[in-house]
Amino acid sequence: MPDKPLDDRSKFLRRLVVRGLEGGNRGHVGSSMSLVEILRVLYDSVLRFDPKTPADPARDRCILSKGHGCLALYAILVDKGFVDPKELDRFCLPGGMLGGHPERGKVPGVEASTGALGHGLSIGLGMALAARAQCRDSQVFVVMGDGEINEGSIWEAALCAGKHGLSNLWALVDYNKIQSAGPTRDIQDLEPLTDKWRAFGFETLEVDGHDVDALEAVLGTGAPNLDKPTAIVCHTVKGKGIPFAENDPKWHHHSKFDPRVLEEMYAALEPGS
Repeated sequence: MPDKPLDDRSKFLRRLVVRGLEGGNRGHVGSSMSLVEILRVLYDSVLRFDPKTPADPARDRCILSKGHGCLALYAILVDKGFVDPKELDRFCLPGGMLGGHPERGKVPGVEASTGALGHGLSIGLGMALAARAQCRDSQVFVVMGDGEINEGSIWEAALCAGKHGLSNLWALVDYNKIQSAGPTRDIQDLEPLTDKWRAFGFETLEVDGHDVDALEAVLGTGAPNLDKPTAIVCHTVKGKGIPFAENDPKWHHHSKFDPRVLEEMYAALEPGS
């Protein structure tokens, strides 16, 4: 992928992620940073929601199935007014709202409690079927990790979604090509990934997962096929925006941050830099 520089909004959202890392002195660095543009475009340009009425039945749903990347979701929920920014300073701390995985019913705007990997697409499938049965035009977006789709439950849900032709269901893969223990190609090679989704009955697209314009082009125009669910393979960089963490499995998760490392993170994300 071309290495396009991040704009100031993407840097701002990443600084919120770093604020959470600093508050809890721990967190999934690489997994959160690769997600930012995917979630940014969904919440800025695609999803129908109102933070004042987060349970509105007519809303669109976004499920972060790779729940360990929750700091990216929390940054968006703070930005959109669902959550007080001060909660980032209590991330993973006693009495704080924001835990190491998102919890429905505890965090406003969170649609599903995730983190036990592989469950999000099944939940989204149920939501999409319910919307159809209730004649609602709600769209359901499920954001998964590439390591996560090693799970068989993902493909069971995909089979069912294809069978029912759920054009209101979108499966987005954060394809940063590194999972917790190393490269996906070494642990469980996913290729040919787009062909797999196509074989399961999905309309399938690929996109640079850090290119805001490209993401808006594929997500903002409605379902490309009214008879099929849609899968979008988003090619991303693990740790995107933090030079020393990019493409490094050691930064999948980190704890007990040296203050100088946090300073380097903030410095890398200065607006205009």
